[in-house]
Amino acid sequence: MFNKYFDQVIDQYKDDGRYRVFNDILRERGDFPRSIWYGKYAPKNIINWCSNDYLGQGQNDYVVSAMHSALDQTGSGSGGTRNIGGNTHYHVTLEKELATLHQKENALLFTSAYVANEWTLIALNRIIPNVCFVSDSKNHASLIVGINHSKADKTVFEHNNMEELELALQTCQMSNQTPIIVFESVYSMDGDISPIEEILDLADKYKAMTYIDEVHAVGLYGETGGGYCQKLGLSDRVDIINGTLGKAFGVQGGYIVSDSSIIDGIRCVASGFIFTTSTSPVICAGALASIRYLRDNPRLRAQHQERAAKLKEMLADANIPVHENSCTHIVPVMINDAFKCKEASDRLLNEFGIYIQPINSPTVQAGTERLRIAPTPYHDDVMMIQLVQALKEVLK
Repeated sequence: MFNKYFDQVIDQYKDDGRYRVFNDILRERGDFPRSIWYGKYAPKNIINWCSNDYLGQGQNDYVVSAMHSALDQTGSGSGGTRNIGGNTHYHVTLEKELATLHQKENALLFTSAYVANEWTLIALNRIIPNVCFVSDSKNHASLIVGINHSKADKTVFEHNNMEELELALQTCQMSNQTPIIVFESVYSMDGDISPIEEILDLADKYKAMTYIDEVHAVGLYGETGGGYCQKLGLSDRVDIINGTLGKAFGVQGGYIVSDSSIIDGIRCVASGFIFTTSTSPVICAGALASIRYLRDNPRLRAQHQERAAKLKEMLADANIPVHENSCTHIVPVMINDAFKCKEASDRLLNEFGIYIQPINSPTVQAGTERLRIAPTPYHDDVMMIQLVQALKEVLK
């Protein structure tokens, strides 16, 4: 009797081009980024150009082997929440490894970086009096939801606008509130970065806490893969760093790192950590192997940056528009129309065997739809030439 309401939502999403279609994709181990698409009529070999497995670590033999060993040793699951049956040696070791990676005292694992963001921000409002979150306007949904669910006061400043940020901090100061600046290092849809050092300088000036989301930077930047803060030598100045195991590290899960007292306090009150089954030891084993491998193999990060720069150069030569602010490994080809973006994605897949999902509202602002391309060290020159030629044909 309630189906009509759900049908209305579905129809609205289809009418304005926001309806999402999930393609049936199977990755082929040992042949990344080649995959198999199970289309309407038959399977088809494709090249995946939009995976967040930025370094192909999901296919790394050391990572896979570590996961096999843990599976044989422990079985499939963790056995429960951390406080009941899931605080295995793998969890303890991984948290120590993550703290070392970011040069922090301690770490706390969550089932995803989304959950880590949401429940850490909720916990901060439960611990610190008179909180006011000061949030960048282009922050990820998990940060927005966490701030809203915390029920703390908030103010949003224009993306990377330091004048607006300082004004917001001044307002917090006059209201005797405790400001917590919430921002990201690498913004995943535009491919730009935040002025981290300027933000930290303002935080020092107005005695604000800082919370940075590094999910699209960990593993990819810094001497040992500790993210953009490590690359800039600023890790010690950020109060809480959020990261993911599900992108550059190629597995699954999220975490925060900080001082021991902050981590312990959040561990005590974050319901999203306390009352959920912990990450499987199999996943923890894979993450450990991946973090250690990337720490010892900076060449993979260098290759990744080279591939992204090469693709941007080729797209520029072909007059294919990339977001003007993109300065990282993320390559957003701008379409600026929801229906055309979906049509371009479908044609690339059906006609050329190239898989790039359309990015539409609400992930990005309506009218700024794009094809978000994520080159990896394993996308060779031939694949790039084929991609550029296909885009030229489709964008006609």
